[in-house]
Amino acid sequence: MPRAAGLLKIGISLGTLNPRVWKEATQTADRLGFESVWLPEHLVLPVSMSGSPMHGSDHPPIRPDTPVFDPFVYMAMLAGCTERVRFGTQVFNIGLRHPFTTARAVATLDVVSQGRVELGIGASWLQAEWRAAGLDFSSRGSRVDEAIEICRRLWIESEVEHHGRHFDFDPVMFEPKPVQSPLPMHIGGDGPAAIRRAALLGDGWIPMNHTLDEIPASLARIRAQREAAGRDPHVEITLGLPVSSRADLEGYAGAGVTRVLVKPWQSSREAIGAMERFANDYPEYLQ
Repeated sequence: MPRAAGLLKIGISLGTLNPRVWKEATQTADRLGFESVWLPEHLVLPVSMSGSPMHGSDHPPIRPDTPVFDPFVYMAMLAGCTERVRFGTQVFNIGLRHPFTTARAVATLDVVSQGRVELGIGASWLQAEWRAAGLDFSSRGSRVDEAIEICRRLWIESEVEHHGRHFDFDPVMFEPKPVQSPLPMHIGGDGPAAIRRAALLGDGWIPMNHTLDEIPASLARIRAQREAAGRDPHVEITLGLPVSSRADLEGYAGAGVTRVLVKPWQSSREAIGAMERFANDYPEYLQ
């Protein structure tokens, strides 16, 4: 059954589940009509996780021994055993890699999945991760902007030459191109720089530290900046939120959210059954 027009897209975040059930959960999402599955990402996790701009410098949302997988490799495997569900990163730290590496991995996933990629990117909160990679945390914003520009061009243009602050190269060619053109890019983050990127560079926004009540004001700023730049004011907003009734879903849509990542389970052991119950309770939101 196709999802009813105008209703929220419903996805799940695999990062809230034990990796042992990721494949089954993704296949279940594909079978039941969930729109997407999303994976978190880090390049490396330093033992001392200081330097977060969220809630002060002592904000370690994960343990340093948390299992972390390359999202594009893992999702390529999942794409091979599914047909419809889309694959998102929540979020990929694009500034920690050379854009050639990012562009190649994302394009490959989009090709093997036949156009099912939703690329969520962020500037990264973890200063120690940048230091471990030998990169300057204080200049991460400009590095991220430059990496986005290069990836976009590699995915579209036949030849690309770039001479910038962080990356410098003579003309190169890049094939194959992604199936999707443009490939959807969602900007993660909450500050003015993330708002600007969502408005001017992205197709979507993934708030990391906003409450639902704060969404409308920030969305208005994004739309105003997009209109001033001559861009379509519509922007997708992806947010993980609890769902206990249709009123919850209607309220989220009313605040401007377009995609909700749900967690209907209490533990990984019951995830598959919980997803099936959600599908039975809210069939009009699935596709």
